[in-house]
Order: sequence, then C-alpha cells, then structure tokens
Amino acid sequence: MQETRFAFGPFVLDPGAGTLLRDDDPVAIGYRGLKLLAALVGRAGEVLGKAELMDAAWPGTAVEEGNLTVQIAQLRKLLGPAADGGEWISTVPRVGYRFSGSARKLGAAKRRPLPLPDKPSIAVLPFVNVSNDPEQEPFTDGLTEDLITDLSRIPGLFVIARNSSFVYKGKAVDVRAIADDLGVRYLLEGSARRTAGRVRINAQLVDTLSGDHLWAERFDRELEDIFAVQDEVTGKIVEALLGQLWPPPRPRKRPGNIDAYDLCVRARRLMDDTPQAAQEAHLMLTRAVSLDPDYAEAYRWLAMNHWMGWVHSGGPTEAARGLALELARKAVTIDPADAGSRWILAYLLAYEHSFTEADAEFAKAIELDPNEADTWAALSDIEVLAGRVEEGLEHIRKAFRLNPFPASWYYLALGQAQYAAGDYAAAIDTLRSDETYRTSSRRFLAASLAQLGRLEEARTEVELFLVANPGFTIRHWAATEPFRDDAMLAHFVDGFRKAGLPE
Repeated sequence: MQETRFAFGPFVLDPGAGTLLRDDDPVAIGYRGLKLLAALVGRAGEVLGKAELMDAAWPGTAVEEGNLTVQIAQLRKLLGPAADGGEWISTVPRVGYRFSGSARKLGAAKRRPLPLPDKPSIAVLPFVNVSNDPEQEPFTDGLTEDLITDLSRIPGLFVIARNSSFVYKGKAVDVRAIADDLGVRYLLEGSARRTAGRVRINAQLVDTLSGDHLWAERFDRELEDIFAVQDEVTGKIVEALLGQLWPPPRPRKRPGNIDAYDLCVRARRLMDDTPQAAQEAHLMLTRAVSLDPDYAEAYRWLAMNHWMGWVHSGGPTEAARGLALELARKAVTIDPADAGSRWILAYLLAYEHSFTEADAEFAKAIELDPNEADTWAALSDIEVLAGRVEEGLEHIRKAFRLNPFPASWYYLALGQAQYAAGDYAAAIDTLRSDETYRTSSRRFLAASLAQLGRLEEARTEVELFLVANPGFTIRHWAATEPFRDDAMLAHFVDGFRKAGLPE
C-alpha cells in the first residue's frame, strides 16, 4: 500500500511520503520537482517525452514547455553532479529527458505500527465469497460491513472502519502485518456461501499477538435467518473479548426484504465514485425503498446520494437540500438506533444552519456508535467552521485512527482543519496527497498556497478547480457553508481571494 522507494548515489527518494533524502538528511525539493524526479527515476535509463513529464508534474493542466525546462534545471542544481562527474538527468534533444544514473528499488517503507488502544481492538477482514457465483460478492461484502457496524456499536470495543478493512480484500492474509497496519490486537476473518435460499458462514476470531484462535464456528441457516446469524456472531465475539456481562446495544431495525438489502449493499459501494455511479446508486436505492418502505438504511444512503449530487453538480439546490433532509429524517424516524442515519441528519441540519438540532444529533450518533469514524470526520468539518479548530483537529485525528485508510473526503476535512489552524504547509501536504487530490479539495489547496505567497501555484489550482466548478463564487460558497464564526469565515474568504477565486 506504500509506493516503492528508490536509491541512487547518496539519495533515497520516497514518492509516497513525498521526501528526498541525501545521506539520511532531508532535501528541500518542491512538489513538481519531486513528481518529475519520481517519473524519471522510476524508469531510469528510458527516455521520457516532454509531454509525459509535464503530465506527471502538472496532471490535467496545459503548461508551457518552459515550466518543464525550469524544473529540470532546478533538479540538476539540487542533485549536483553524479559520482562520475556527469549529470543525473540527461537531455535528449527535441524528445525529452532520461535519468542517466543507476537507481535501485528499495521496496516500500515499512509503515510504523499504530499503538494499541486502551480497550480490546478488532478489525473485521472482508469475508471470502466461496460461492461459485461472483454475483454473490456484494452479499458477502454486506455481511462483513454489517458485522463491522454491529461490533462498532459496543462501547467497550475499538473497531476499525469498513474502508480500512476492505483495503485487504482479495489479498493474502498476514495477520501480524495487518494488525500492525491497523493498530488492533484481534482480527475476525471468515467466508460465506449463499446458494439455493441458504447461507453457510465460517468465522474465526484470531489473537494476533499470540496467534491463538479464540473462537471459531460454522453456521448453516436459511437465508432469511442471515440477520439472526449476524447477531449471534456479534454476541460470540463480544463474549470472547469482554465477557458475558457486557450489556447488548439497542437493537437495530433490520430490513424486511432481502432483495432491498442486496440493492442497498450494491449501492453503498458506489457512493464515493463518479457522477455516473452516483446515478446508478440512486436507481438502486429508490428501488430498495419501494421494495421495503421501512428500511432505514436505504433512506439514509438515498439522502447521502442526494448530498453527493450537490457535490458533483458544483453546489446545492434548494430542492435537493430539502429532499435529502427529508430522507434523513425519515431514516431516523424508522430506526432511531442507527448512528449512521443520525450523523447524516446532523450534517445536513448544520448546512441548514439548524445548529442546536445538529449538535444534538451528532451527540446521539456518538452515543449510539462511538466507533463510527465517519461521524467524527463529519463533526470535524462542522466544528472547524464554528471556530472550534482544536476540537475539529482532535475529531479528524480520531477519525483517521478508527479508519487509517479512509475515503478521500477525510483528507479534505483534515486539510481544511489545518488551513483553519494556520498550518498552511501541512494543509498543502495533505491536500496534495494522491488520496484527495480532487477538484473539490483544490479550493482549499489554492488558499493554502496563496497564504504562503505561492501565488503562481495557487492560480494553477484555481484554474483546475474552476474547470469542474465553473459556477463557483466566493459569495455563494460563504452563504451556503455552515459557518458559525465570523473570523473563521473571513479567514477562508481571505485565502480564496488571494488565490484568485471569483467573487
């Protein structure tokens, strides 16, 4: 999950971490230079055309060839002469450039193990679909996700979020390495087979420190009993980790129609994808609601689907906002114990400036599920715009701990919090990471660059942002964001103006 590092001469280049070391000391290299060097060193000895190199350093941006020439000259000066007195980077006239030195791959830098929490910690690895039918893959994923949700509602446990667990889907399981990556002691792994109206589930709980299997069991039931099986598996794990006396959480309302459940599982996998995928998810969720009008989760994701529609269209409309809020309220009414519905309602209420109600819903979501990483990430966004920057930073760090490999919007929330704190260099590093370098994050990246006086880079990011958001104005953004602090609003507006975003 880490990019390969390269060694050449006295240098070690780590493209994933964005660092260049000379004899173990950091070298001050710019973002564009690092991207160019990574492209050249990664294909040492090959000639890379100018267009290819410009695309590596300025993806999606039309830039003059002179920019590349300047960056190459700066790299040569930074690297100095090679051991033989020649240059590390050779010019191939009228074609491009070649890295002339010898570079060797070092492999990924070892990720530092995360410290264990002060309570039993667990990650649920994606269950393996052992059916002969690949169409059952979403069902198996849904089983994994539901077990994660059920366990995360236990206050005595620390449970890793779905996004991070699914990083390991389809990969060979090295339980010790995974435990180090996620910072947990226990792993739940298993398999599922669904066929002819029945489901067979094998599950085992592993203590990664000792290598012992604390519990293992096989379930062979009618498909209609799948949710009872999930409850039983959850109960067995809680008993193994916390003992029999731990009080069960308030029960969730389960779907009454298995086809609606299947549609919802498929749809929620598309939520953070392209506008086309969001439209496909919308159709699935609408069908799920029609099949099971009392299915809270379908309403919850349909509300978020409308929210993502705002994002993809460049800004909210009154009709979309009203409908999303109505759907989120419906989800909470159907299942008041669903923390996911609560935090989505809280987030939408904040955007309506119904702050007192939003705060109450966030608090209830955390009470119902203290391990729901998305709640903490969303709350960070709202807290920062309320002027409570330290609380916002604390919440987003908690979200990252529960979800070490999160969705891209976590990085946007972190970058926004870092900008609010005046830590512009950190915000730039965060918002330029591959995980979140998207159009919606570029406005904050541009503002951070502008605050450091890097106006040319800021203007480039503004141009890229406006390609996807041509109707954006500072005035509309300021009016629709859930600010509660005038000074914080002024801080963001100042950065946007310096970067050159339209009034």
